[in-house]
Amino acid sequence: MMLTTIGLMSGTSLDGVDVALIETDGRQIRAFGPSGYRPYTDRERGLLRQALTEAVHLSQRDARPGILREAEQAVTLAHSEAVSAFTAQNRIVCEDIDIVGFHGQTVLHRPERKLTVQIGDAAALAKAIHIPVMHDFRAADVAAGGQGAPFVPVYHRALAQSLGREGPIAVVNIGGVSNVTYIDGADTLIACDTGPGNALLDDFMYRTMNQPFDREGRLAAQGQPDHAWVARALQLPFFALPPPKSLDRNDFAALKLGAVSPPDGAATLTAFTAAAIARIVPLLPKAPKGWIVAGGGARNLTMLRMLRERLQPATVEAAESFGWSADALEAQAFGFLAARGLKGLPLSYPATTGVSIPMTGGIVARP
Repeated sequence: MMLTTIGLMSGTSLDGVDVALIETDGRQIRAFGPSGYRPYTDRERGLLRQALTEAVHLSQRDARPGILREAEQAVTLAHSEAVSAFTAQNRIVCEDIDIVGFHGQTVLHRPERKLTVQIGDAAALAKAIHIPVMHDFRAADVAAGGQGAPFVPVYHRALAQSLGREGPIAVVNIGGVSNVTYIDGADTLIACDTGPGNALLDDFMYRTMNQPFDREGRLAAQGQPDHAWVARALQLPFFALPPPKSLDRNDFAALKLGAVSPPDGAATLTAFTAAAIARIVPLLPKAPKGWIVAGGGARNLTMLRMLRERLQPATVEAAESFGWSADALEAQAFGFLAARGLKGLPLSYPATTGVSIPMTGGIVARP
């Protein structure tokens, strides 16, 4: 049975809330609906940055001390406003939506401690929007010993199978953290985080230029990467680990560039993201023939150029060239995952998160 779902995603880039409608049975995608976006305000973004700092001290996933409680309320309200504006603009009535997939905002991801924390009050959201809300997608996987990330590979597979292209294909999502899905036919699905996505670059832009990100990679295009710095950074143990593996947004925050100009700093951090993605190739069964790039990084032309240089002779194409939405893809994925969760289908697998058996997940909050 096909379901009409809304997926919500607020990623580690801290830019805002993506909203997308999708019609799916959790296996195939019948239709993409409209998508929308509600940016975080400067105040909300500042609150979330504080929450990320304070969340480091959490030992219980449901604890919300201090600023975390205020941040959770802000996240919930932002998602409620995003859904309300989206349904009003597209003349969608609540009764037409079967389920909303609500990821929440990740503030801590420490799977080695069986701890992953996404803030956002699903019960309050369900009451505000008058639609059932599925949330807490990652918890069951982490509790069972999985990495709890990445969680979008099953959706990437559904998208890739619709292309009918010869594999292997790699879909890389460059958000705050970058993750890759390796697809080779119907049976081989491997996934992992590859390293920093936009997080280091965004934080650098915020500190040095008071800008949220490097639009189209324009600043990086004016600079020269420090290849020696990138090579040293790639010596960190994470990059030699085979998939599956996952990261917290701040796992590389201790890396310091030193005294560099803003263009050179942006170029170096962009090169680091591209090099970290390319570093996964020797750890895969075969080198992918084609790469599809989604997420905010797909709009960074300097990032795409650096990826093409490092991944040749494979093709590197932005998701939108296939009719996929680079911006809404992760929101669509959580609509897809909500449908799978309702049907008890697996959301994660041994080769995507390291969990011992395929795991379903998600908890439903009703209005």
